[in-house]
Amino acid sequence: MPKHIGIVACSAEGAALCYRTICTEAPAVMGHHAHPEVTMHTHCLSEYMECVYRDDWQSVAELMLSSACKLAKAGAEFLICPDNTIHRAFGLVGPRSPLPWLHIVEEVAAEAQRRGLRKLAVIGTKYTMEGPVYPEKLSACGIAYLMPDAEERACIDDIIMDELVNGIFAAASRQYMQQVIGRLSKEGCDAVVLGCTEIPLLIDDRVSPLPTLDSTRILARAAIKEALQ
Repeated sequence: MPKHIGIVACSAEGAALCYRTICTEAPAVMGHHAHPEVTMHTHCLSEYMECVYRDDWQSVAELMLSSACKLAKAGAEFLICPDNTIHRAFGLVGPRSPLPWLHIVEEVAAEAQRRGLRKLAVIGTKYTMEGPVYPEKLSACGIAYLMPDAEERACIDDIIMDELVNGIFAAASRQYMQQVIGRLSKEGCDAVVLGCTEIPLLIDDRVSPLPTLDSTRILARAAIKEALQ
């Protein structure tokens, strides 16, 4: 039997995309209508954001661990979190977790290596773009990276937190993201990491000036693979 996947969710749109990806792509390898068992738990997004706004990553970790314990009791055998931002607390979570995890940024870095990519643009919330997780994980794999400038980071964060997490996908916001990605492509990036799980709902390979690394779907596909091992 495939392993039972536990999803530690944070924001609804990205978590829903991750869940849908597991359920719609697994049949290609498991058979018609087949996918691993999946259980998802999420605390209120406002609880997470109150902790993030005050730079309290220990409290973020406690919320993640609360979900992890509930999912373990529900029978999950390993965990994923389709939210890049709260991976800043991952180092506080892993040692106390009741179950093993896949790490979203490690999976993105592995996919970049598989595709032979050398320099990545990274877009996401300001906490992701200004935080240590992507720099540490990409550097460990020998992959260079470039973040948007301060003004761009602020604008992208506003788009994510005011629009995308609320299911709003505006053409003007898509155009702005395209402009930022286009500028980064001129600085030598050979792909862009969609490092917020809602961004793939706004930007994809069809409209991006650079090839995309969709962190949401990369994590979902890694979860399918892990479930079948």
